[in-house]
Amino acid sequence: MVKSEQEALRGFLLTLCCGNRNEADDIAQDALIKAYLASTDYRDKGRFRSWLFKIAHNTFLTHVSNLRTHESIDEAQGELSDTAADSAFEHQDLYIALRTLPPKERSAIVMYYMNGYTIKEIVHMTDASEDAVKKQLSRGREQLKVKLKI
Repeated sequence: MVKSEQEALRGFLLTLCCGNRNEADDIAQDALIKAYLASTDYRDKGRFRSWLFKIAHNTFLTHVSNLRTHESIDEAQGELSDTAADSAFEHQDLYIALRTLPPKERSAIVMYYMNGYTIKEIVHMTDASEDAVKKQLSRGREQLKVKLKI
């Protein structure tokens, strides 16, 4: 079951990691290990992807809590490495701006706009309330508008 979800999981994490392939692969590996260790607790047979992505999201939040959020686009751009999956691609400016958002707002924006999850699905994956997710989306959008000068 994991093999069929592995590519989607990597894509999800690659977006959360703003195109940083090494960071996304590290988090994916940690998340898959955690999922394997917790597999005896998996009961909801119809929602495996949601369960796996919830583990990956929590692993992402733990990982980025050890990193500081960038204040400016220039600061975030300076940290981008050659491992960025999108370094010469159309989404680079967005990835850089996403790096300036706090992790929960970044997650909400990525899940809703880039991965197409509904607010209810995000609530399930993040264990946040519906109001909290809506606020994260609103704050994230406002910050991106300012940073991207939209």
